[in-house]
Amino acid sequence: MTQSDRNGADRPIGRRGVLRTGGALAATGLGGLALSACTGTGTGTGTGGGTGRAGDPKKGEITVWSWQGPATELKALLPDFNRVYPDIRVTVQDIGNPAIWDKITTGLAAGGQGLADVLHIGVDYLPGYVERFPGGLADLGPLGATRHKDAFASGLWQTVCPDGKRVNALPWEANSAGFYYRADLFEKAGVDAEALQTWDETIEAGKRLKAKTGVHLLGIDKPASQPDAANFFQMLLQLQGAFYFDLEGRVTLDSPEAVRAMTLVKTMNDAGLVSDLAGGWNALMSSLKQGTNAVVPWPTWFGGIVEEQVPAEAGKWKVRLPPAVRRGGPTAATVNSTHLAVAGSSRHQAAAWCFVEFALTRPASQVRIYRGKGIAPALMKAYDDAVFHEPSAFFSGQKKGEIFLAALKAPSPAVNYTSDYARALKLITDAQSRVLLKGADPATVLREAAAELVRQTGRKAAR
Repeated sequence: MTQSDRNGADRPIGRRGVLRTGGALAATGLGGLALSACTGTGTGTGTGGGTGRAGDPKKGEITVWSWQGPATELKALLPDFNRVYPDIRVTVQDIGNPAIWDKITTGLAAGGQGLADVLHIGVDYLPGYVERFPGGLADLGPLGATRHKDAFASGLWQTVCPDGKRVNALPWEANSAGFYYRADLFEKAGVDAEALQTWDETIEAGKRLKAKTGVHLLGIDKPASQPDAANFFQMLLQLQGAFYFDLEGRVTLDSPEAVRAMTLVKTMNDAGLVSDLAGGWNALMSSLKQGTNAVVPWPTWFGGIVEEQVPAEAGKWKVRLPPAVRRGGPTAATVNSTHLAVAGSSRHQAAAWCFVEFALTRPASQVRIYRGKGIAPALMKAYDDAVFHEPSAFFSGQKKGEIFLAALKAPSPAVNYTSDYARALKLITDAQSRVLLKGADPATVLREAAAELVRQTGRKAAR
């Protein structure tokens, strides 16, 4: 799910929203500033087949590309960074989202010409860049990344290092699937939302909610007016440990898990529990303000959006992890993440790595970023800070950070987006629209979508 790139942006823009159209996240003082030298190599040639070089790990001028909120937070780290590395000059540029994806793609296609040294990359773009532009991103392993392999949330190291050898990036944020809900509406309907163990139970609860309060259970962009219309379906898929591709890159659009997920979507819709969010983000915000849905099944970062959009509803909202798809199954899934990579064309890869390491592996850095823009860190040690264990007045006194921390601690498989994610997403959203608007059979539309993806990409089918 989610490819939502809010990360403190002025207006959240779904990362999938640009897959179709172009393109190819309060200070804590100086605690933890013990990182006296990065683990990079010395001068020499670049890593991973790029045209750059390692350079001097203690000095140089580097540029970082990010967007909106994350760029602001990276800039805020520079005073602390320069206390440790006074001779590394860093310029952080807010390229904007979605503009950054076109800019990175253009630079990689030009052999790295014009690229920044450090690149902020979404999980759904990373595999495509790696596959289509060998050497376009530096291998961070020789620079010292492998010593941090156990520092991040489950599944994320394999995402950035899928072959167990080459490290394409370092994880920054990790967003878990969430289940934000109007506790007052559930109470009015006489339903204990915390007791719901499966989505089948949740559907039955939704029927009672609709009868007692008139609100829908949740909303979906039924005609797929935006590319992220399949967010909910994708979450149901990942809760089962499945995705559109397996780790070998084979097509799994018609897997039993996918059929189960789409069948749940159809069952909800047939019962009249799904409102239409045609129009994408604006429709979602309107629905939130009007209270048309009792549940918003969005990731970690969405809690900040709820607080911003409906501040008067403080105390009426709660959050939990989603119900399992099957009884006893997982309720945790890392549904999106972003990463920092070093350009293979950079002439200062070692200095660039020092900045990446300082920003992403130092708990104080991640805590500062979280306090500034609410970007949930992939770095597990960061969660030792009290900020993640404070009760939320808005969410009825719940310790929201601990809820999502439990999800990050749970086993979570790596997700292989591949370079063909955009094609898979388009086929899935089309299939979902046929189910929601025309009552199509889930197994049939998914089988057809899988066959078409195999045809378009030349990939093998898993079944």
